[in-house]
Amino acid sequence: MWPILVAVLLLCGCSESAPKQDQEPHISAEASALISPVREAIEAEKARQAALPPPANDRERLERMGRLDQVGRRAAVAIDLSTLPQAERAAADVAMWAPVGAEDDRLIDELISMVPPQGWFLKSVYGEEAAGAAFLIVQHSGLEHWRRFVPVLEPLVASGEVDGEKFGLMYDRLALNEGRPQRYGTQMTCKAGKWVIDRDNLEDPENADARRAAMGFHWTLAEYEAIFAKYPPCTGPGGR
Repeated sequence: MWPILVAVLLLCGCSESAPKQDQEPHISAEASALISPVREAIEAEKARQAALPPPANDRERLERMGRLDQVGRRAAVAIDLSTLPQAERAAADVAMWAPVGAEDDRLIDELISMVPPQGWFLKSVYGEEAAGAAFLIVQHSGLEHWRRFVPVLEPLVASGEVDGEKFGLMYDRLALNEGRPQRYGTQMTCKAGKWVIDRDNLEDPENADARRAAMGFHWTLAEYEAIFAKYPPCTGPGGR
């Protein structure tokens, strides 16, 4: 079950959106040791890729970029910051995600330089893995890029070139960041140490499951939230 949980967290709107700031906070040696697997995982993947021949094409390049997008996150979601003193958890969380955020910035700059004339990396051209990597890199970028790509992705859902569930994730993230309610209930918030659906900012909650089903989502709202109940305690507003 754990690999499925990781996959869900890496796609949702949770702390996997690495916070951006100019300087990492000072944390204790204990906290540094606890979060060190994140930076180590990124550096190990970079070293592994550096030993490979250059990518043969943009498809292979995107696939490698996708692995760099995910490797630090996979390490981070397995770390339980609740083992640290309460006063240090927020700073440790920021420091933990800092190398992920730095990699996000580098990857989105690289991806933007690769966007094809049709405006997106179509599954039929680049393959499922490469197109999925492009989505994740944009999903982990920022408002400017969500505004650019959400209108591009939406019509591609009907043709099967873009997964409807992935589109819903980016749509919701853009909506919340523009001060609008999310439509599909994909974005989670941390309350009392638990990840829960941000229902206070959900459009027409009674019909959210129907909208999710129409877009091909794998879980209802209740099933989605139940998955997150199995995660380590989260940090953040109201978190532990």
